[in-house]
Amino acid sequence: MALAPRIEIRQTQSLVMTPLLQQAIKLLQMSSLELAGYLAAEVEKNPLLELGPAAPAPGSAPGVGGGVGRRDDDGDWLEGIAAGVTLHQHLQAQIRPMRGTPRVIEAALLIADELEDDGYLRVPLAEVATRHGLRSADALAGLTLVQACDPAGVGARDLKECLSLQLREQNRLDPAMQAMLDNLALAARGRLAELERICGVDAEDITDMLAEIRALDPKPGLRFSQARVELAIPDVYVRRSPDGTLTVELNSESLPRVLMNNVYAAQLRKDDSEARAFVSECSTRASWLIRSLEQRARTILKVANEVARRQDRFFETGTPGLRPLTRRSIAEKLGLHESTVSRVTAGKYLACDHGCYEFSHLFVSAIQAVSGGEAYSSAAVQDRIRGLVHSEPARRTLSDDKLVALLKAEGIDIARRTVAKYRESMGIPSSVERRRLRASPVAAREIDAGSSRARD
Repeated sequence: MALAPRIEIRQTQSLVMTPLLQQAIKLLQMSSLELAGYLAAEVEKNPLLELGPAAPAPGSAPGVGGGVGRRDDDGDWLEGIAAGVTLHQHLQAQIRPMRGTPRVIEAALLIADELEDDGYLRVPLAEVATRHGLRSADALAGLTLVQACDPAGVGARDLKECLSLQLREQNRLDPAMQAMLDNLALAARGRLAELERICGVDAEDITDMLAEIRALDPKPGLRFSQARVELAIPDVYVRRSPDGTLTVELNSESLPRVLMNNVYAAQLRKDDSEARAFVSECSTRASWLIRSLEQRARTILKVANEVARRQDRFFETGTPGLRPLTRRSIAEKLGLHESTVSRVTAGKYLACDHGCYEFSHLFVSAIQAVSGGEAYSSAAVQDRIRGLVHSEPARRTLSDDKLVALLKAEGIDIARRTVAKYRESMGIPSSVERRRLRASPVAAREIDAGSSRARD
Protein backbone atom coordinates (compact mmCIF):
# COMPACT_ATOMS: atom_id res chain seq x y z
CA MET A 1 0.00 0.00 0.00
CA ALA A 2 1.44 3.32 -1.06
CA LEU A 3 1.89 6.06 1.49
CA ALA A 4 0.67 9.32 0.07
CA PRO A 5 -1.38 12.33 1.28
CA ARG A 6 -5.04 12.28 0.37
CA ILE A 7 -8.27 14.09 1.22
CA GLU A 8 -11.15 12.26 2.93
CA ILE A 9 -14.60 13.38 4.11
CA ARG A 10 -15.85 11.84 7.37
CA GLN A 11 -19.07 12.41 9.28
CA THR A 12 -18.74 12.17 13.08
CA GLN A 13 -20.82 13.21 16.09
CA SER A 14 -19.30 15.06 19.03
CA LEU A 15 -20.43 17.29 21.85
CA VAL A 16 -19.13 20.81 21.46
CA MET A 17 -18.89 22.70 24.76
CA THR A 18 -19.91 26.14 23.66
CA PRO A 19 -19.36 29.05 26.08
CA LEU A 20 -23.09 29.21 26.77
CA LEU A 21 -23.27 25.50 27.53
CA GLN A 22 -20.27 25.83 29.83
CA GLN A 23 -22.09 28.67 31.57
CA ALA A 24 -25.18 26.53 32.14
CA ILE A 25 -23.10 23.72 33.67
CA LYS A 26 -21.23 26.20 35.85
CA LEU A 27 -24.51 27.67 37.14
CA LEU A 28 -25.77 24.22 38.06
CA GLN A 29 -23.00 23.55 40.56
CA MET A 30 -22.82 27.02 42.12
CA SER A 31 -23.95 27.56 45.69
CA SER A 32 -26.40 30.37 46.47
CA LEU A 33 -23.65 32.77 47.52
CA GLU A 34 -21.51 31.95 44.47
CA LEU A 35 -24.52 32.42 42.21
CA ALA A 36 -25.28 35.84 43.66
CA GLY A 37 -21.71 37.00 43.05
CA TYR A 38 -21.68 35.59 39.53
CA LEU A 39 -24.95 37.28 38.58
CA ALA A 40 -23.78 40.61 39.96
CA ALA A 41 -20.73 40.38 37.68
CA GLU A 42 -22.90 39.44 34.67
CA VAL A 43 -25.18 42.42 35.26
CA GLU A 44 -22.11 44.67 35.24
CA LYS A 45 -21.02 43.29 31.83
CA ASN A 46 -24.43 43.05 30.12
CA PRO A 47 -26.39 46.33 29.87
CA LEU A 48 -29.61 44.43 29.09
CA LEU A 49 -29.61 42.52 32.37
CA GLU A 50 -31.14 43.77 35.58
CA LEU A 51 -31.49 42.21 39.02
CA GLY A 52 -35.15 42.14 39.96
CA PRO A 53 -36.51 42.91 43.42
CA ALA A 54 -35.86 40.31 46.07
CA ALA A 55 -38.46 37.59 46.12
CA PRO A 56 -40.57 37.30 49.27
CA ALA A 57 -39.57 34.66 51.78
CA PRO A 58 -41.70 31.50 52.05
CA GLY A 59 -44.77 32.17 54.13
CA SER A 60 -44.17 29.58 56.81
CA ALA A 61 -40.47 28.91 56.88
CA PRO A 62 -39.64 26.29 59.51
CA GLY A 63 -37.33 27.02 62.40
CA VAL A 64 -33.93 25.79 61.20
CA GLY A 65 -30.52 25.39 62.72
CA GLY A 66 -28.09 28.14 63.66
CA GLY A 67 -26.27 27.82 60.34
CA VAL A 68 -29.00 29.76 58.55
CA GLY A 69 -28.51 33.51 58.31
CA ARG A 70 -31.28 35.72 59.58
CA ARG A 71 -32.12 39.29 60.43
CA ASP A 72 -33.16 39.94 64.02
CA ASP A 73 -35.38 42.79 65.18
CA ASP A 74 -32.42 44.42 66.89
CA GLY A 75 -30.38 44.54 63.68
CA ASP A 76 -27.89 42.37 61.87
CA TRP A 77 -26.62 39.63 64.18
CA LEU A 78 -23.19 39.93 62.54
CA GLU A 79 -22.75 43.48 63.80
CA GLY A 80 -21.67 42.17 67.20
CA ILE A 81 -18.76 40.35 65.58
CA ALA A 82 -17.79 43.30 63.42
CA ALA A 83 -17.74 45.62 66.43
CA GLY A 84 -15.37 43.43 68.49
CA VAL A 85 -11.74 44.33 69.14
CA THR A 86 -8.78 42.18 68.23
CA LEU A 87 -6.41 40.62 70.74
CA HIS A 88 -3.68 43.08 69.77
CA GLN A 89 -5.96 46.10 70.27
CA HIS A 90 -7.07 44.73 73.62
CA LEU A 91 -3.46 44.31 74.79
CA GLN A 92 -2.30 47.68 73.51
CA ALA A 93 -5.05 49.42 75.46
CA GLN A 94 -3.76 47.78 78.64
CA ILE A 95 -0.03 48.24 77.98
CA ARG A 96 0.04 51.97 77.17
CA PRO A 97 -0.99 53.20 80.66
CA MET A 98 1.26 50.70 82.47
CA ARG A 99 4.19 51.81 84.59
CA GLY A 100 7.54 51.41 82.88
CA THR A 101 10.20 53.24 80.95
CA PRO A 102 9.34 54.30 77.39
CA ARG A 103 11.69 51.63 76.05
CA VAL A 104 10.00 48.85 78.05
CA ILE A 105 6.51 50.05 77.02
CA GLU A 106 7.64 50.11 73.39
CA ALA A 107 9.07 46.60 73.76
CA ALA A 108 5.79 45.36 75.27
CA LEU A 109 3.78 46.85 72.37
CA LEU A 110 6.09 45.25 69.80
CA ILE A 111 5.92 41.87 71.54
CA ALA A 112 2.10 42.10 71.66
CA ASP A 113 2.12 42.51 67.88
CA GLU A 114 4.21 39.33 67.57
CA LEU A 115 1.63 37.17 69.34
CA GLU A 116 -0.34 34.66 67.29
CA ASP A 117 -4.13 34.57 67.33
CA ASP A 118 -4.20 32.03 70.18
CA GLY A 119 -2.13 34.39 72.38
CA TYR A 120 1.21 32.55 72.23
CA LEU A 121 4.63 34.06 71.47
CA ARG A 122 6.19 31.38 69.28
CA VAL A 123 9.00 33.56 67.94
CA PRO A 124 12.06 33.37 70.24
CA LEU A 125 12.29 36.48 72.40
CA ALA A 126 15.92 37.01 71.34
CA GLU A 127 14.82 37.08 67.69
CA VAL A 128 12.14 39.69 68.47
CA ALA A 129 14.73 41.83 70.27
CA THR A 130 17.19 41.60 67.39
CA ARG A 131 14.60 42.36 64.73
CA HIS A 132 13.36 45.50 66.52
CA GLY A 133 16.68 46.62 67.95
CA LEU A 134 15.65 46.07 71.58
CA ARG A 135 17.97 45.46 74.49
CA SER A 136 17.59 42.00 76.00
CA ALA A 137 16.63 43.42 79.41
CA ASP A 138 13.97 45.68 77.87
CA ALA A 139 12.56 42.79 75.82
CA LEU A 140 12.31 40.58 78.91
CA ALA A 141 10.66 43.38 80.92
CA GLY A 142 8.28 44.03 78.02
CA LEU A 143 7.28 40.36 77.92
CA THR A 144 6.55 40.54 81.65
CA LEU A 145 4.14 43.42 80.99
CA VAL A 146 2.41 41.49 78.21
CA GLN A 147 2.02 38.44 80.44
CA ALA A 148 0.43 40.64 83.11
CA CYS A 149 -2.37 41.58 80.72
CA ASP A 150 -5.87 40.17 80.46
CA PRO A 151 -6.70 37.47 79.48
CA ALA A 152 -4.38 35.56 81.76
CA GLY A 153 -2.04 33.31 79.83
CA VAL A 154 -1.30 35.60 76.86
CA GLY A 155 2.34 36.03 75.98
CA ALA A 156 3.16 32.46 76.99
CA ARG A 157 5.81 30.63 74.99
CA ASP A 158 4.43 27.15 75.58
CA LEU A 159 1.48 25.38 77.18
CA LYS A 160 3.18 24.97 80.55
CA GLU A 161 3.88 28.72 80.81
CA CYS A 162 0.33 29.53 79.68
CA LEU A 163 -1.19 27.38 82.42
CA SER A 164 1.30 28.71 84.98
CA LEU A 165 0.29 32.31 84.24
CA GLN A 166 -3.37 31.49 84.71
CA LEU A 167 -2.79 29.56 87.94
CA ARG A 168 -0.62 32.38 89.28
CA GLU A 169 -3.45 34.82 88.50
CA GLN A 170 -5.76 32.60 90.61
CA ASN A 171 -3.13 32.31 93.38
CA ARG A 172 -3.05 28.54 92.84
CA LEU A 173 0.53 28.05 91.67
CA ASP A 174 1.80 26.32 94.81
CA PRO A 175 4.74 23.84 94.79
CA ALA A 176 2.46 20.83 94.31
CA MET A 177 0.75 22.45 91.30
CA GLN A 178 4.12 23.48 89.87
CA ALA A 179 5.28 19.88 90.15
CA MET A 180 2.09 18.81 88.36
CA LEU A 181 2.82 21.22 85.48
CA ASP A 182 6.40 19.96 85.26
CA ASN A 183 5.05 16.43 84.76
CA LEU A 184 1.96 16.88 82.56
CA ALA A 185 3.15 14.01 80.36
CA LEU A 186 2.54 11.61 83.25
CA ALA A 187 -1.04 12.87 83.58
CA ALA A 188 -1.61 12.36 79.85
CA ARG A 189 -0.45 8.74 80.17
CA GLY A 190 -2.62 8.14 83.23
CA ARG A 191 0.30 7.50 85.59
CA LEU A 192 -1.48 9.10 88.52
CA ALA A 193 0.32 7.11 91.21
CA GLU A 194 3.64 8.63 90.11
CA LEU A 195 2.10 12.09 90.16
CA GLU A 196 0.92 11.55 93.72
CA ARG A 197 4.47 10.70 94.76
CA ILE A 198 6.09 13.58 92.84
CA CYS A 199 3.57 16.20 93.98
CA GLY A 200 3.41 14.90 97.54
CA VAL A 201 -0.40 14.70 97.61
CA ASP A 202 -3.03 11.96 97.76
CA ALA A 203 -5.31 10.64 95.01
CA GLU A 204 -8.18 13.01 95.87
CA ASP A 205 -5.87 16.05 95.60
CA ILE A 206 -4.55 14.82 92.25
CA THR A 207 -8.11 14.56 90.92
CA ASP A 208 -8.89 18.10 92.11
CA MET A 209 -5.67 19.49 90.63
CA LEU A 210 -6.36 17.86 87.27
CA ALA A 211 -9.85 19.33 87.32
CA GLU A 212 -8.38 22.81 87.94
CA ILE A 213 -5.97 22.44 85.03
CA ARG A 214 -8.69 21.23 82.68
CA ALA A 215 -10.78 24.27 83.60
CA LEU A 216 -8.03 26.59 82.29
CA ASP A 217 -7.96 28.02 78.77
CA PRO A 218 -5.06 26.55 76.76
CA LYS A 219 -5.52 29.17 74.00
CA PRO A 220 -6.66 32.38 75.73
CA GLY A 221 -6.25 34.58 72.68
CA LEU A 222 -8.87 32.78 70.62
CA ARG A 223 -11.70 34.46 72.51
CA PHE A 224 -10.82 37.58 70.48
CA SER A 225 -10.54 35.71 67.21
CA GLN A 226 -12.94 36.94 64.56
CA ALA A 227 -13.04 33.92 62.31
CA ARG A 228 -14.88 34.27 59.04
CA VAL A 229 -18.51 33.27 59.44
CA GLU A 230 -19.93 30.93 56.82
CA LEU A 231 -23.65 31.30 56.24
CA ALA A 232 -25.49 28.16 55.18
CA ILE A 233 -28.43 29.43 53.14
CA PRO A 234 -30.97 26.67 52.45
CA ASP A 235 -31.77 26.11 48.80
CA VAL A 236 -34.91 24.09 49.56
CA TYR A 237 -37.33 23.68 52.45
CA VAL A 238 -38.83 20.32 53.33
CA ARG A 239 -42.03 20.48 55.38
CA ARG A 240 -44.49 17.90 56.56
CA SER A 241 -48.08 18.67 55.61
CA PRO A 242 -50.98 18.16 58.05
CA ASP A 243 -51.84 14.93 56.20
CA GLY A 244 -48.32 13.60 56.86
CA THR A 245 -46.91 13.96 53.35
CA LEU A 246 -43.64 15.76 52.68
CA THR A 247 -43.63 18.90 50.58
CA VAL A 248 -40.50 20.35 49.02
CA GLU A 249 -40.24 23.95 47.88
CA LEU A 250 -37.44 26.15 46.68
CA ASN A 251 -36.19 28.94 48.91
CA SER A 252 -37.11 31.96 46.81
CA GLU A 253 -34.58 34.09 48.69
CA SER A 254 -31.77 31.91 47.32
CA LEU A 255 -33.01 32.38 43.73
CA PRO A 256 -32.01 35.83 42.45
CA ARG A 257 -34.41 37.28 39.92
CA VAL A 258 -32.73 38.35 36.66
CA LEU A 259 -34.68 40.39 34.10
CA MET A 260 -33.91 41.56 30.57
CA ASN A 261 -34.58 45.21 29.72
CA ASN A 262 -36.30 44.91 26.33
CA VAL A 263 -37.05 48.64 26.15
CA TYR A 264 -33.38 49.52 26.39
CA ALA A 265 -32.55 46.80 23.85
CA ALA A 266 -35.06 48.26 21.36
CA GLN A 267 -33.54 51.73 21.74
CA LEU A 268 -30.03 50.47 21.10
CA ARG A 269 -31.10 48.56 18.00
CA LYS A 270 -32.04 51.87 16.34
CA ASP A 271 -28.37 52.83 16.21
CA ASP A 272 -25.75 51.71 13.72
CA SER A 273 -25.04 48.13 12.70
CA GLU A 274 -22.18 47.78 15.19
CA ALA A 275 -24.50 48.64 18.07
CA ARG A 276 -27.13 46.22 16.74
CA ALA A 277 -24.57 43.40 16.65
CA PHE A 278 -23.56 44.17 20.24
CA VAL A 279 -27.19 44.28 21.38
CA SER A 280 -27.91 40.99 19.61
CA GLU A 281 -25.02 39.28 21.40
CA CYS A 282 -26.08 40.74 24.78
CA SER A 283 -29.68 39.67 24.16
CA THR A 284 -28.62 36.11 23.33
CA ARG A 285 -26.46 35.86 26.45
CA ALA A 286 -29.20 37.35 28.63
CA SER A 287 -31.87 34.99 27.30
CA TRP A 288 -29.61 31.98 27.76
CA LEU A 289 -28.73 33.04 31.30
CA ILE A 290 -32.39 33.40 32.27
CA ARG A 291 -33.26 30.01 30.77
CA SER A 292 -30.26 28.42 32.50
CA LEU A 293 -31.38 29.82 35.86
CA GLU A 294 -34.88 28.45 35.33
CA GLN A 295 -33.46 25.04 34.38
CA ARG A 296 -31.19 25.11 37.42
CA ALA A 297 -34.15 25.76 39.72
CA ARG A 298 -36.24 22.98 38.13
CA THR A 299 -33.39 20.47 38.39
CA ILE A 300 -32.69 21.31 42.03
CA LEU A 301 -36.37 20.90 42.88
CA LYS A 302 -36.63 17.62 40.96
CA VAL A 303 -33.59 16.13 42.72
CA ALA A 304 -34.69 17.44 46.13
CA ASN A 305 -38.12 15.87 45.75
CA GLU A 306 -36.64 12.46 44.96
CA VAL A 307 -34.12 12.69 47.82
CA ALA A 308 -36.88 13.64 50.26
CA ARG A 309 -39.01 10.74 49.03
CA ARG A 310 -36.16 8.25 49.50
CA GLN A 311 -35.13 9.61 52.90
CA ASP A 312 -38.60 10.22 54.35
CA ARG A 313 -37.64 8.51 57.65
CA PHE A 314 -34.82 11.03 58.14
CA PHE A 315 -37.37 13.84 58.39
CA GLU A 316 -39.07 11.99 61.25
CA THR A 317 -36.20 10.58 63.31
CA GLY A 318 -33.10 12.43 62.10
CA THR A 319 -29.78 10.75 61.26
CA PRO A 320 -30.73 7.28 62.60
CA GLY A 321 -33.47 7.15 59.98
CA LEU A 322 -31.15 7.61 57.00
CA ARG A 323 -31.32 4.90 54.35
CA PRO A 324 -28.44 3.99 52.03
CA LEU A 325 -28.62 6.36 49.07
CA THR A 326 -26.30 7.14 46.16
CA ARG A 327 -26.30 9.89 43.57
CA ARG A 328 -26.31 7.25 40.84
CA SER A 329 -29.62 5.81 42.03
CA ILE A 330 -31.17 9.28 42.00
CA ALA A 331 -29.80 9.91 38.50
CA GLU A 332 -31.18 6.61 37.17
CA LYS A 333 -34.61 7.29 38.64
CA LEU A 334 -34.83 10.80 37.19
CA GLY A 335 -33.19 10.03 33.85
CA LEU A 336 -30.26 12.36 34.55
CA HIS A 337 -26.53 11.87 34.31
CA GLU A 338 -24.81 11.10 37.60
CA SER A 339 -22.54 14.14 37.12
CA THR A 340 -25.64 16.34 36.87
CA VAL A 341 -26.91 15.10 40.24
CA SER A 342 -23.45 15.64 41.72
CA ARG A 343 -23.40 19.24 40.47
CA VAL A 344 -26.94 19.91 41.65
CA THR A 345 -26.22 18.69 45.20
CA ALA A 346 -22.72 20.19 45.57
CA GLY A 347 -22.74 23.06 48.05
CA LYS A 348 -26.54 23.06 48.33
CA TYR A 349 -28.45 22.99 51.62
CA LEU A 350 -31.79 21.59 52.73
CA ALA A 351 -33.73 22.95 55.71
CA CYS A 352 -36.24 20.92 57.69
CA ASP A 353 -37.57 20.65 61.23
CA HIS A 354 -34.31 19.04 62.40
CA GLY A 355 -32.10 21.85 61.11
CA CYS A 356 -30.15 22.85 58.03
CA TYR A 357 -28.13 20.10 56.29
CA GLU A 358 -25.90 19.91 53.27
CA PHE A 359 -27.34 17.60 50.63
CA SER A 360 -24.27 15.37 50.95
CA HIS A 361 -25.46 14.46 54.48
CA LEU A 362 -28.36 12.55 52.94
CA PHE A 363 -26.19 10.46 50.61
CA VAL A 364 -24.76 7.59 52.66
CA SER A 365 -23.14 4.26 51.90
CA ALA A 366 -24.71 0.94 52.85
CA ILE A 367 -23.86 -1.60 55.57
CA GLN A 368 -25.39 -5.00 54.83
CA ALA A 369 -27.81 -6.69 57.20
CA VAL A 370 -26.92 -10.09 58.69
CA SER A 371 -30.17 -11.66 57.55
CA GLY A 372 -29.90 -10.23 54.06
CA GLY A 373 -32.73 -7.76 54.70
CA GLU A 374 -32.73 -4.02 54.14
CA ALA A 375 -29.22 -2.55 54.40
CA TYR A 376 -28.30 0.02 57.05
CA SER A 377 -26.85 3.42 56.26
CA SER A 378 -23.32 4.15 57.44
CA ALA A 379 -24.58 7.24 59.27
CA ALA A 380 -27.11 5.19 61.23
CA VAL A 381 -24.44 2.62 62.12
CA GLN A 382 -22.10 5.36 63.35
CA ASP A 383 -24.90 6.79 65.44
CA ARG A 384 -25.49 3.34 66.98
CA ILE A 385 -21.77 2.90 67.77
CA ARG A 386 -21.79 6.29 69.44
CA GLY A 387 -24.81 5.29 71.52
CA LEU A 388 -23.24 2.00 72.63
CA VAL A 389 -20.04 3.74 73.73
CA HIS A 390 -21.97 6.49 75.50
CA SER A 391 -23.92 3.97 77.59
CA GLU A 392 -21.08 1.53 78.39
CA PRO A 393 -20.08 0.98 82.05
CA ALA A 394 -17.03 2.98 83.14
CA ARG A 395 -15.11 -0.16 84.21
CA ARG A 396 -16.28 -2.41 81.36
CA THR A 397 -15.57 -0.47 78.18
CA LEU A 398 -16.53 -2.10 74.91
CA SER A 399 -13.71 -3.24 72.64
CA ASP A 400 -14.08 -3.01 68.87
CA ASP A 401 -14.66 -6.78 68.77
CA LYS A 402 -17.42 -6.47 71.35
CA LEU A 403 -19.00 -3.63 69.38
CA VAL A 404 -18.96 -5.85 66.28
CA ALA A 405 -20.70 -8.62 68.23
CA LEU A 406 -23.36 -6.25 69.59
CA LEU A 407 -24.02 -4.77 66.16
CA LYS A 408 -24.31 -8.21 64.56
CA ALA A 409 -26.76 -9.18 67.30
CA GLU A 410 -28.85 -6.23 66.11
CA GLY A 411 -28.64 -7.47 62.52
CA ILE A 412 -25.81 -5.22 61.27
CA ASP A 413 -23.09 -7.11 59.36
CA ILE A 414 -19.93 -5.06 59.88
CA ALA A 415 -16.19 -5.76 60.00
CA ARG A 416 -14.00 -4.87 62.95
CA ARG A 417 -11.81 -2.55 60.88
CA THR A 418 -14.93 -0.66 59.81
CA VAL A 419 -15.98 -0.20 63.43
CA ALA A 420 -12.48 1.07 64.26
CA LYS A 421 -12.57 3.46 61.29
CA TYR A 422 -15.98 4.86 62.30
CA ARG A 423 -14.92 5.15 65.95
CA GLU A 424 -11.76 7.06 65.07
CA SER A 425 -13.60 9.36 62.65
CA MET A 426 -15.97 10.32 65.48
CA GLY A 427 -13.06 11.09 67.81
CA ILE A 428 -13.87 8.23 70.21
CA PRO A 429 -10.75 6.75 71.91
CA SER A 430 -10.07 3.03 72.01
CA SER A 431 -11.55 0.90 74.82
CA VAL A 432 -8.22 0.88 76.70
CA GLU A 433 -7.91 4.66 76.52
CA ARG A 434 -11.55 5.14 77.52
CA ARG A 435 -11.11 2.88 80.56
CA ARG A 436 -8.03 4.82 81.66
CA LEU A 437 -9.56 8.24 81.05
CA ARG A 438 -12.82 7.38 82.78
CA ALA A 439 -10.88 6.67 85.94
CA SER A 440 -10.95 10.46 86.31
CA PRO A 441 -14.48 11.95 86.56
CA VAL A 442 -13.39 15.05 84.65
CA ALA A 443 -11.93 12.97 81.83
CA ALA A 444 -15.13 10.93 81.68
CA ARG A 445 -17.11 14.10 81.12
CA GLU A 446 -14.70 15.06 78.36
CA ILE A 447 -15.26 11.73 76.58
CA ASP A 448 -19.02 12.20 76.77
CA ALA A 449 -18.70 15.79 75.57
CA GLY A 450 -16.55 14.64 72.66
CA SER A 451 -19.20 12.08 71.67
CA SER A 452 -21.84 14.80 71.78
CA ARG A 453 -19.75 17.10 69.58
CA ALA A 454 -19.25 14.27 67.09
CA ARG A 455 -23.00 13.70 67.01
CA ASP A 456 -23.70 17.41 66.40
